[in-house]
Amino acid sequence: MEKVILGKTGLEITKMGLGGIPVQRITPEKTRDLVKAMAEKGINYIDTARGYTVSEEYLGQALEGIRDQFVLATKSMARTREAMAADIETSLRNLRTDYIDLYQVHNPSMEQLDTVLAPGGALEALEEARRMGKIGHLGLTAHSAQVFERALDLPWVETIMFPYNIVENQGAELIAKCREKGIGFVCMKPMAGGAIEDGRLALRYICSNPDVTVVIPGMADEKELEQNCQAVADKTPLTEEERQQTEQVRRELGNNFCRRCNYCAPCTVGIQIPNAFLFEGYLRRYGLADWARSRYSTLPVKASACVECGECETRCPYQLPIRDMLKRCAEAFGE
Repeated sequence: MEKVILGKTGLEITKMGLGGIPVQRITPEKTRDLVKAMAEKGINYIDTARGYTVSEEYLGQALEGIRDQFVLATKSMARTREAMAADIETSLRNLRTDYIDLYQVHNPSMEQLDTVLAPGGALEALEEARRMGKIGHLGLTAHSAQVFERALDLPWVETIMFPYNIVENQGAELIAKCREKGIGFVCMKPMAGGAIEDGRLALRYICSNPDVTVVIPGMADEKELEQNCQAVADKTPLTEEERQQTEQVRRELGNNFCRRCNYCAPCTVGIQIPNAFLFEGYLRRYGLADWARSRYSTLPVKASACVECGECETRCPYQLPIRDMLKRCAEAFGE
């Protein structure tokens, strides 16, 4: 597996790492087997999050005795100093380590990022933990291109994580800017949350972009690990047949797949449309029903509140039938 430098961090990592969401649906024993297989293959990057229920805990158990073979990243949705400091301690405890290589501010909105940066905000706790040696480096994750663009100019941001895949390539220009600025780009949602079924094609497409530093597909077993390793290790250019296949994937998903560009906003009744569709994807494709319902429950306005005014559809650059999609989302969650 090719080794790369993770932007300003200077950390040497493999081109592919583990995305920790699917760990929630396997056992501690299966997690241990997966991490052991990664170590044997030399795959050394693991990303998880405080919000992924048992993921940190299971990975911590699996890393005992081999922690030094991995570059470990996690993240928190805490926005204040006090809450972030508590989450850092919980992450250290769960992961059974005295340091975390990369700690990320997890998916803030523009307003929440203001809170993170303000006096008493989460950044203060992160910087203090870094001074104490509990954290090595700082990053940020986003689903919003607006937040991504702002993060590029924040001096403390060493890495940025953002969705990028065959159908979600709206961030390509910003990803290129990461490379220009020496910021490591971590590619999440490489299979578009499970919507893209051909994992080899998806990873081949992503790795054909030299601006992508590392890709982190969610994996739950050694078979997926092996398949993904083979795809990422193949350095040959995309064939004409593969290019045609990517276009076919775009055509098939184009009429029912939200790219989370947020051009549909603002909703007249306050529905966070991209987030509603994101959680629906977890429900339908990740096999994580309880977690998806828990995340959806945090939305202040549910999909069922749609009044079918249609204003969102006039702003969607992909001409998605958003009203019908919200109906389907409301039916899936029952509200």
